[in-house]
Amino acid sequence: MQSKMIKFLLILVGCLKFIPLPILRLLGSFLGTLLWTFAAKRRHIARTNLRLCFPYLDIQKRESMARQNFILVVQSLLDRSWIWQASESTVRSRFKLIGDTQSIELIKAQLKEKQKAQNPETQEPLVIFAPHFVGLDAGWSALALESSKELLTIFTQQSSKEIDHWVFKGRERFGRVHLFRKVQGVSQIVRHLSKGAALYLLPDMDFGEKDTLFIPFFGNQAATVTSLSRFAKVSCAKVVSITSKLTPLGYEIQVSPVWIDFPTSDLRADTKRMNQELESLINQMPEQYYWVHRRFKTRPVGELPVY
Repeated sequence: MQSKMIKFLLILVGCLKFIPLPILRLLGSFLGTLLWTFAAKRRHIARTNLRLCFPYLDIQKRESMARQNFILVVQSLLDRSWIWQASESTVRSRFKLIGDTQSIELIKAQLKEKQKAQNPETQEPLVIFAPHFVGLDAGWSALALESSKELLTIFTQQSSKEIDHWVFKGRERFGRVHLFRKVQGVSQIVRHLSKGAALYLLPDMDFGEKDTLFIPFFGNQAATVTSLSRFAKVSCAKVVSITSKLTPLGYEIQVSPVWIDFPTSDLRADTKRMNQELESLINQMPEQYYWVHRRFKTRPVGELPVY
């Protein structure tokens, strides 16, 4: 029964691709407000995260930010309907790739066909730091549409096999993409990177204690995975960051300049820099970060839970 219900809901979501974007966003605003009203657990998580990260803001400001965050999360979820199922021309018309010109060209890597045939491995390896803003799937699809590089990412298993299949198919829709399950390990990713692929990496969540360091994040010790530095170092890859901003017309995907002097020989310093870069990006649009995640779930020894 649950499986049939999920399939029905996914078909319903697919039909949303026919709705004009302004109306779809109004629907997302309505459903996001409902979610804020009834999802007490996630509401508590978002409030706690914002209190820890922005203690200098008054309660009313943080409350407004949290409410808006719920709306944006739902709007971005509904947008998967057209990102993953609308015509390519519709999807392209709603994406705007902006930012550092050299980094964009590095991502696009539009080699001439003759050059590709002679030596397809001449492209430079690239690691793309893609934090968990609400538009992260828009960013992935935009890069897949624009780049001639093989684009890699690590795929988290979904709780439902129907949703897992839906997300997997949506993310592999455009371009030369390769989704790796977490259980597959890193050796295959490194092998593809060494051949000039680009890795779309989202290392800014709390994944537990394995392969993490406790690094300050908005002044709070946060269990932070070190994969950005490690992948860049082992593959001699350049690193750029992107943000995917939800706008009334679709999404703006902004690409940073290549990070200077990264990675270094100091893993802790590299991971600290990653969190500092992330804080800077969040401060530009704090309401669009994924605050409903328990970012401070894993605590240092002796510290009490915060949620």
